[in-house]
Amino acid sequence: MQHIIHQYQILKAHIADLIAISGYRNDYLAKKMGIKPNNFSVKKQRDTWTEKEIEKLLQLIENEETENYLMLELMRAAKKEETVSYEEFKKQVGWK
Repeated sequence: MQHIIHQYQILKAHIADLIAISGYRNDYLAKKMGIKPNNFSVKKQRDTWTEKEIEKLLQLIENEETENYLMLELMRAAKKEETVSYEEFKKQVGWK
């Protein structure tokens, strides 16, 4: 569960970067989301997106560039996390 929350936090922290990488203009995305362009810009600057807005925004900007960028950020974050060996993992889950 913590892993999912951590990935969501990474995603949320990089929304502005994902928008920039997507190649879409703010006014276009604002119109598609039903938000005034000024409000869209404020949300982008202050990172005040709701979960529903994030979901809709990601549906709009999803492309290979944004997917690659997000994967890179997730991999960078994973490098900082504590890991266990395969042998330790087997012990933890009760495998023989």
